[in-house]
Amino acid sequence: MSEMSIPNGSGQGIGDGSASTPDPRRWLILGVVGLAQLMVILDATIVNIALPSAQRALHFSTVDRQWVVTAYALAFGSLLLFGGRLADLLGRKVTFLAGITGFAAASAVGGAATSFTMLTVARACQGACGALMAPAALSVLTVTFTDPKERGKAFGVFGAIAGAGGAVGLLLGGVLTEYLSWRWCLYVNLVFAAVSGVGASMLLRRQVSPDRPRLDIPGVLAVSGGMFCIVYGFSNAATHNWHTPSTWGFLVAGVALLAVFAWWQTRAPAPLLPLRIVLDRNRGAAYLSILIAGSGIFGIFLFLTYYMQLTLRFSPVVTGVAFLPMVGCIMVSANLATIVLMPRVGPRPLVTCGMLIAGGAMVWLTRIGIHSSYATDVLPPLLLAGIGLGQTVAPSINTGTFGVAPTDAGVASASVNTGQQLGGSIGTALLNTIATSAVTSYLASHLIGGAPSPALRAFALVHGYTTAFWWSAGIFAFGAVVAGSLFRWGPLTRQGAPRQPGAVPEDSQQVAAPPVPERP
Repeated sequence: MSEMSIPNGSGQGIGDGSASTPDPRRWLILGVVGLAQLMVILDATIVNIALPSAQRALHFSTVDRQWVVTAYALAFGSLLLFGGRLADLLGRKVTFLAGITGFAAASAVGGAATSFTMLTVARACQGACGALMAPAALSVLTVTFTDPKERGKAFGVFGAIAGAGGAVGLLLGGVLTEYLSWRWCLYVNLVFAAVSGVGASMLLRRQVSPDRPRLDIPGVLAVSGGMFCIVYGFSNAATHNWHTPSTWGFLVAGVALLAVFAWWQTRAPAPLLPLRIVLDRNRGAAYLSILIAGSGIFGIFLFLTYYMQLTLRFSPVVTGVAFLPMVGCIMVSANLATIVLMPRVGPRPLVTCGMLIAGGAMVWLTRIGIHSSYATDVLPPLLLAGIGLGQTVAPSINTGTFGVAPTDAGVASASVNTGQQLGGSIGTALLNTIATSAVTSYLASHLIGGAPSPALRAFALVHGYTTAFWWSAGIFAFGAVVAGSLFRWGPLTRQGAPRQPGAVPEDSQQVAAPPVPERP
């Protein structure tokens, strides 16, 4: 635990992979970190349900509405690796508390917004502060839980939060919007931030890095610019089309900048993202799996939300409640996968099967219609999707941060979050564009003359949803192929680690010296 590194007799510290006495407060730390992560994840969806009310209150156009969501994604996605490296350089406690404080301040400003510009800027600041907080939170877990059994439990909980946070955001957003005000979808973060901030202040200890490495400024500029262009390009495609210069131009620029970033990392004296992190076969597979799963998850949340509200006529609150069974399945599946199964079989069969299960749930959802019932046509595939997502996300997060040196824990954690963020942006643009095109084609082929009737529009919308579900199924099937091909067989082990009980593992990744602890 870099934040709680306690020297032992051999000069090693907790969190550097050595065998040492675990911190008695580690489960409280998990609660603090989990609450902060929930705040970051649910904030990507909680505002969606509040948007119509905010639009009426602040009088902004439907065209501008997307920027309330996009501003958060742009800042969050483009600054994640930078935030992860800052956690490694400045200390996880400092970075975590700075992110929480900034997130709370931005949420307060956004909740009190009197104009569209004020709300959008506040959302961008939320994203920037989230990019500081999310990698620091995950890296705290990475270096806190080193015992394999306890690590499985901790990452099971964390993975359940990551997989279910979007659904929790929809529920909470519906309740707050319907019974209080859309502004409380932002004000509620003050409660989360206060609890997490106080807990982190009391439980975490400040670290001082012994070598004080330099920050890779060219790398920061290249990867932040590249991520910004990628996220903006995909977000623009979701509201315009793939042929506009503002879509393909930004996507091309983003790919070019990321290529420059990758080239520079092979030559930088202090690289922002050391290649030893992403070139490890298991970790690379984990990052790709999270990206692919993030793309497919979008089809569940967005289109089912529209379907339940527009076709089944559910209220926002009932729609949020309807997702709760999936949340429960994610939690159970994530913990079962990381605690019971992963120590025995490793991530390869779990992630591969999880992708296939989630893909099967998407195929099942293609059977919905305008007269379908939630209990018979939506709930069963929703439960199946929860099982698949829990089995995919939690093992991938665990694998993506396994075996890294404490000084690289922040940037490895940022890579996990980056994969999830990029996946969500890609899924948003790709599936939304496909669904919209399917609706347009359906109306064109079935419209005889005049304006389409409400019934025809309803059939067209459902056709768009089911088309998107087929594509989601294809995304998950591709993810199963990637996971089955790239992950190594067997449980996670550090290369060259001795098998004798109680022996200190010799990680092939050159574990750095433990940070020097200071008093809180």
